[in-house]
Amino acid sequence: MSTPDTRVLLVREAPIFIQSVPGRSGASLPPCDVPQVEAADVWAEGLLRRQAPGLPEVSEPEVVRHYTRASLWNFNIDKGMYPLGSCTMKYNPKSADTAAAIGAFADLHPYQPDSLMQGALELMFRLERLLAEVGGFARVTLQPSAGAQGELCGLMMIRAYHQDRGHPRSRILVPDSAHGTNPASCSVNGFSTVPLKTSDDGLLAPDEVRQAIERCGPDDVAGIMVTNPSTLGLFEIHIAQIAELVHAAGGLVYMDGANLNALMGRFRPGDAGVDVMHYNLHKTFGTPHGGGGPGSGPVGVTEDLAPFLPLPTVEQDPDGKYRLEHDRPRSIGRLRAFYGNFGVLLRAYAYIRELGAEGLKQATDMAVLNANYLRVGLREFLHVPHPDRCMHEVIASDHDLKSTGVTTLDLAKRLMDFGFHPPTVYFPLVVHGALMIEPTETETPQTLDCFVETMRAIVQEAKDHPERVKSAPHFAGLKRLDEVTAARKPILRWTPAE
Repeated sequence: MSTPDTRVLLVREAPIFIQSVPGRSGASLPPCDVPQVEAADVWAEGLLRRQAPGLPEVSEPEVVRHYTRASLWNFNIDKGMYPLGSCTMKYNPKSADTAAAIGAFADLHPYQPDSLMQGALELMFRLERLLAEVGGFARVTLQPSAGAQGELCGLMMIRAYHQDRGHPRSRILVPDSAHGTNPASCSVNGFSTVPLKTSDDGLLAPDEVRQAIERCGPDDVAGIMVTNPSTLGLFEIHIAQIAELVHAAGGLVYMDGANLNALMGRFRPGDAGVDVMHYNLHKTFGTPHGGGGPGSGPVGVTEDLAPFLPLPTVEQDPDGKYRLEHDRPRSIGRLRAFYGNFGVLLRAYAYIRELGAEGLKQATDMAVLNANYLRVGLREFLHVPHPDRCMHEVIASDHDLKSTGVTTLDLAKRLMDFGFHPPTVYFPLVVHGALMIEPTETETPQTLDCFVETMRAIVQEAKDHPERVKSAPHFAGLKRLDEVTAARKPILRWTPAE
């Protein structure tokens, strides 16, 4: 079995400040020929330093080697498979990065007048129409900076819709298989969450929705938030029937579109009765979103909700010119500064135009095929709660390893020794000890086979030598960290010893 070489993980790299030696320099400067003046004659007293900055004094090779070695600590999609479920951490085409680096776009300032950024406005106008076509919606706003802000935006429009009709409502139905941000977005918008339980098959049943509406009273249900495919990696086959029930009660249907990479080109949510959906351009459309950003969470809406879109919108005048429209009386207002994360929008536009309709459809097909390929391989030796089908990701668990004492966390840590980034662990919460694995459409059968065989070897090791798995990772520069303390009391800057 061929696995990536992980020996580089053993490198320990001291902070560059510790490598500093007084007087050492990587710069060679000519004698200064600028007349010397007193700093106090140029700068105000409050701007003057009292002591020189504590910069490290190192040679040029030390600088290059330090940052090269440190960069190898970072796992990235260019180094190996990134099976992080629910986050769609796929390979992003370098062509999209090249497009985003075009100077005429990269050097734009968002405060330039509309007349001087016609190209950027046209790109956003066209991207909105492309996304609307993919999702089956009347309009799309490109403003939200992330999926969570997209949820916030969508729920704000749902709230505004009901208020505009003179029937404000207070409850949102949320299945237990939804993304964790859904209930939080409801609370921020002043809605209370009504939890719905999925059936034994992992799906949301229409009867569960009907009963919840009856319990709440039809006049108080503002809508439902459905993640589709769900966090269980399953397609909600009853989505159209559920939408009919919610609409009959006067509510609206919000679909979390974070997993659209399993649907685009094959299913248009708007055609199934979905009223609002956010897209994750930083997941499905070509921009990786590790490290907290950048993100982009456009929201698609039906014609009934279009008047409530946030400001500004991009419009085209009869003469063909583009402009930002700020005059929309029923708008929910502005969500963020400027218009959106333009670099992500540009990458998404390049990605969609490069693949085209057939390419997007093929990406969906490959994402689902790869996940099911993994599902069949993993279910031979791991507990897979829904072993017969999945969409873009497969859920496994540590259920069959309880007698060994090896947990999901142990499996994830041991994977690091074989050069694989661990998948998402302990989510979704409805599966105890869950491993959420998403290969995405970009991985080859050979890579997937290697991942399956590695997991098989680790599971067998858990049965034969559990302590070896429970003490992993063995080849990482840092072992098991106190993650709780690191998160609550992070040390963000180096300070010299006393």
